[in-house]
Amino acid sequence: MSPVEYSEDPEPSERFPAGLLFVPVRSGPAGRTARFFRTPLGGRTAVGFTSAAKLTATLGSEQACIRLSEPALRALAAPLGVTVLTVDPQFSAPAASRTTATVRERENSWRRLHPERAGALRVTDAAVAACLNPLIG
Repeated sequence: MSPVEYSEDPEPSERFPAGLLFVPVRSGPAGRTARFFRTPLGGRTAVGFTSAAKLTATLGSEQACIRLSEPALRALAAPLGVTVLTVDPQFSAPAASRTTATVRERENSWRRLHPERAGALRVTDAAVAACLNPLIG
């Protein structure tokens, strides 16, 4: 059987440089940090946009950004285990509200800490006395 040659490769094996990208960042205690996102399948990805207008259309006007080349962004993401780079994504999920998440965490914290919810046995005075009576005599 001879190998079939295709005129068009749906996924090229070579990476083409994307040039300077607008990379979304967030502010933190150590300064600005590149934001990493999740793919629809849950994998981590670095994101870059070829224009400020595309970044604004996808992430909103309040999103801060820096300019990085594609190799620099890959080098920044590689030590964190992020090997996928997405250029000009068209969709993004809305950011989670910190206040909603905090309220939900507070409301559900008793479930994690309550002994009955954790599967711990509840020991009463009567149970302790019943166990000690045969030992004492």
